[in-house]
Amino acid sequence: MGQNKALAMFAGGCFWCMVTPFEEMPGIISVVSGYTGGHTENPTYEEVCSETTGHAEAVQITYDPDIFPYERLLDIFWRQIDPTDAGGQFHDRGSSYRTGIYYYTEEQRKLAEASKEALEKSGRFDKPIVTEIEPAGPFYPAEEYHQDYHKKNPYRYKMYRKGSGRDAFIAGHWKLKKDQNELRKRLSPIQYEVTQNNATERPFTGEYWDHTEEGIYVDIVSGEPLFSSKDKYDAGCGWPSFTRPLQKSAITEHMDTSHNMVRIEVRSQEGDSHLGHLFDDGPRDKGGLRYCINSASLRFVPKDRLEEEGYGQYRQLFD
Repeated sequence: MGQNKALAMFAGGCFWCMVTPFEEMPGIISVVSGYTGGHTENPTYEEVCSETTGHAEAVQITYDPDIFPYERLLDIFWRQIDPTDAGGQFHDRGSSYRTGIYYYTEEQRKLAEASKEALEKSGRFDKPIVTEIEPAGPFYPAEEYHQDYHKKNPYRYKMYRKGSGRDAFIAGHWKLKKDQNELRKRLSPIQYEVTQNNATERPFTGEYWDHTEEGIYVDIVSGEPLFSSKDKYDAGCGWPSFTRPLQKSAITEHMDTSHNMVRIEVRSQEGDSHLGHLFDDGPRDKGGLRYCINSASLRFVPKDRLEEEGYGQYRQLFD
């Protein structure tokens, strides 16, 4: 299948933090950290941080719009930033950390402005949206040590995200607002207890522990896509096991010391549902990880229903 390539560019404060939300999405070809919006050529990181060049830290995304449309990129972008802050982002202050959408086509401009207007009308924020929408100008890739920083320095990256206040802000404004009475009506007793009260279903009793149909598994509460049948395997434990999530940004990891054990709990990012636990005894040729997940936390979407249910971008996994 050939790729239809297009460019998008966003500024959202620290460019380290603007790579991971996009990079693992289907149809994303590359995400490059760099600088844009200034008045000099090939600025250095030190020059941009000193605010002498007028540039902002940004990411340039090459993507296939037939698989992942620009509207989806915009949706991800808004969920990473504080669009009401004109003075920077979180603990990073100054114009080099301003937010912006830089469009390459008239269609991108229209979609960006429509998305900004919709966000303003949503009432999610109690202050005006100040993110700029401007034509894309020259983009200068940042120094090599800034590229894929989260992979080169994973511990420092995680500490930086948490310490900057970005993760707490995102959680406070974008976590699913859950009505417990509605959830009790919509979910089965075991689904409710697992997702909301961190319960664990008995092994070999869940709906999906031996399920082999092709498709994806989404959060039973929020519907956010979590795992693919392509990464599912029989670990012999009686629970659905996966070697990786669809996107690392779709889940969060937490230390769990319950039951006199030390484990890593796995939760969904948006729905904040308890999913299961992460272990390091998975297939060595697949990275060695085992995401041991409760069936009760999941809903399965067959590959033939992905477009119908709004997950069409994942159809390419099975073509």
